[in-house]
Amino acid sequence: MDDPIFKALADPYRRLLLDRLNEHNGQSLRELCTDLDLTRQAVSKHLAVLEAAGLIRAARQGREKLHYLDAGPITAIADRWINRYHRDRTRVLADLKHTLEAPMSRAEFVYTTYIRTTPQQLWNALRDPEFTRAYWGVTFRSDWTENAPMAWEEKGNTTDDPAQRVLVADPYRRLSYTWHTFTPQWAEAAGVDEQTRATIAAEPRSTVTFDLEPAEDGVVKLTVIHGDLDPDGLLHDMLRGGWSRLLSDLKTLLETGRVLAEVG
Repeated sequence: MDDPIFKALADPYRRLLLDRLNEHNGQSLRELCTDLDLTRQAVSKHLAVLEAAGLIRAARQGREKLHYLDAGPITAIADRWINRYHRDRTRVLADLKHTLEAPMSRAEFVYTTYIRTTPQQLWNALRDPEFTRAYWGVTFRSDWTENAPMAWEEKGNTTDDPAQRVLVADPYRRLSYTWHTFTPQWAEAAGVDEQTRATIAAEPRSTVTFDLEPAEDGVVKLTVIHGDLDPDGLLHDMLRGGWSRLLSDLKTLLETGRVLAEVG
């Protein structure tokens, strides 16, 4: 199952393309060809291999096709099997995992994964308290209609604020809402010091969007965009790698009934 990933990573040009997307996510073929000693056709073939391995995802924006890095497959490999081998033998993989999960230069994180489930089941997993508690450790209180308020419950603490609202609720297609408020109570429960809390609380409120798209053979394509972030802000750095692990847990839960911590 992981052979396409390892084969894709074996080529130095493909690793270079991943590095470029890590530095600047969401690039067109034209942008990726800049200053690269390869023909446009060769770069296109390398991108096709990376996309087939699930390491990048492509999305149309107007007339252009933009390419996005997806660290999920490498994260899943490292999380599931890295402890089965000697640390020295997996140092390169661990370093690559860390690099791919580093902050992106744009003020958003974009992650795409494919989950063997139905749009209805995935939609429920994004909102239902039993699901979100299992893979996220968070539950939500909301009637999930547009502009409805949201309360976040995590580690015995409830975060409630008028600015925490549902932005879009299109069943089985799109869910979008504002991120939670960084209250002193939340910080205490999460183990975040006051200086850090005050810093991220002063940053613009971010938003998260989940796009669900049925694919082939009973698979749903899930794209998560965490946007409206300050690219130089502390929250942008704190979110590094968090979504890739969260989506790995969500995928595992829906496909196996267990979270990653239980798989091994």
